[in-house]
Amino acid sequence: MKDPAEGRLRFSEMFDLPVTVDLRTACRAFGIGSTTAYRLIREGEFPCSIRRVGRRYRIPTNELMRALGIEDRPLYSVELDTDGPSADF
Repeated sequence: MKDPAEGRLRFSEMFDLPVTVDLRTACRAFGIGSTTAYRLIREGEFPCSIRRVGRRYRIPTNELMRALGIEDRPLYSVELDTDGPSADF
């Protein structure tokens, strides 16, 4: 049985990734299995560039996100009320 934690990456998880990710993480992002990923690499058809580091593959996160159509990181603006509850009516 497949572990639900190993399912596809959620959109919000994409922004917590390091500069490069391993092939397993890239597979989760694309929603493909490792067999398909290795076949695509062999055929030169993997959706983004791959870096070989020793016997392992590393994928630049910015290229992974671009291949998924995520161009920019979202910007969030949060205003905090530091004065406590307002007495203005």
